[in-house]
Amino acid sequence: MASKSVKQFFSILLIQWMVFQARSRVISDVSMIERHEHWMAGYGRQYKDTAEKEKRYQIFKANVEYIDLVNRAGNKPYKLSANQFADLTNEEFKAAHIGHRSPSKDKSTAILSSSEYDKIVTAIPPSLDWRRKGAVAPIREVSCGAWTIPAVDAVEALIKIKTGKLYTLSNQEIVDCSTGLDCYQGSTEDAFEFIKQHGLTTESNYPPKDNKGTCDTNKEKEPVAKISGYNYVPADNEKALLQALTDQPVAVMVDASGADFQFYAGGVFTGECGTDIDHGVTLVGYGTSNSTLKYWRIKNSWGKGWGEDGYMRMERDIAAKEGMCGIAIEPIYPTL
Repeated sequence: MASKSVKQFFSILLIQWMVFQARSRVISDVSMIERHEHWMAGYGRQYKDTAEKEKRYQIFKANVEYIDLVNRAGNKPYKLSANQFADLTNEEFKAAHIGHRSPSKDKSTAILSSSEYDKIVTAIPPSLDWRRKGAVAPIREVSCGAWTIPAVDAVEALIKIKTGKLYTLSNQEIVDCSTGLDCYQGSTEDAFEFIKQHGLTTESNYPPKDNKGTCDTNKEKEPVAKISGYNYVPADNEKALLQALTDQPVAVMVDASGADFQFYAGGVFTGECGTDIDHGVTLVGYGTSNSTLKYWRIKNSWGKGWGEDGYMRMERDIAAKEGMCGIAIEPIYPTL
C-alpha cells in the first residue's frame, strides 16, 4: 500500500515537472517572439509573408540563443549582440557581407623587409588612435563595393595627415569606373591602383549606390585626392605592422567569417577565426586593455550598429605570426 502511495506521489511530481517545463518553454518562446518583434521594429525589418517571417524568426532564435550562451558564460573579454545580422544564417551573412577579392599582386613593393623592420628602434607610444588626430572619416555602411573601403579609408587618412584636410571620398566612383570589377569582385590593391591612376572625388559629389552603375566621367575628372602609389608592410610581422601604423592608418585583410565576428558587440576580440582572409578593414590604432591585453583597433564598413560604433578591438601580439584572424598577412598603405 505504501509502495503504491510512493509511486502515485512520484507520478504527480513527474506530471508537475512536465507541466512546469511546458510552461517554461511557452514563456521562453513568447519572450523570444517579443525580442524578435522588438528587434524587427528597431531595425525596420519587414518580411514578404508569414512563411518568410517564421523562417527568419527561427534563425533569429537560434542566433540569439547562441549569443546569450556566450555572454552568460562570461569567460571571454568581448561580448556579442543581436545586431542587424541577427536574422541571417552565417552562410547568408558571409555571402552578403564578406568581401570577395581577386588574387593579390606581387608584394615586392614593400619598402623595408621584415629584417629591416626588426632593426627599427624608434620609440613606439603605448597607444595610438588616429581618430583623435582627426584623420579618420565617419563609419560607412556599405552594401556595394566593400572591398574598396580599406583603401579609401587609408587614402582619406593620408591626405589629412599630409595636407590637414579630411575628405570623405567616393568608393562608388571606383566601383562604377573600374573595368571588370563590380560590387563584390575586387581587392584592396585594385582600389589603390584605381586611385593611383585616376585620383578620387568626394562622396557628396559621387554618392554611394547599392549597385554598379555607369561611370560618370565628368565627376571622375574632379578628384580631390591623389596618391603616388602604395606599399606593403612585410607579411606575418606584427612589429612591422605596428611601426607602419605609427605613420598612418593601414589597410588590412582579416578572416571575418565566424559567428562571433558576425555578432561582435564590444571588448577585445579573441574569438575563433582562421587565416583565410576574406574581408578588408582599416587599422586605425592600438592599445592595451586592463593593462594586460594588447589590441588593434580596426574600422569596419558595416555601420555604427556593429561592434563598438562600427569599430572592433582585436587581440594584438599573439603567438601566431599571421596575427589574430590573419591581420598581419596582407597589410598595405598608400603613399604620396
